[in-house]
Amino acid sequence: MIRVKTFGEPLAPFRAQMELKELDARVNDFIRDNQVKKVISVSDTATSEEGSTIGLVRVMVYED
Repeated sequence: MIRVKTFGEPLAPFRAQMELKELDARVNDFIRDNQVKKVISVSDTATSEEGSTIGLVRVMVYED
């Protein structure tokens, strides 16, 4: 069965690199913990407010 999982991460100024690593770790933990067999697609979209990037949404389509 094909499924979609969405992960969100707020971004703070000067901490983006660390927050991206944390987001990667959360996604990898999800893949491992849920025994995901096949990742079909992963995409990132920035969220913004008043012209500033304030967060990131990562969507993963996978098959279990």
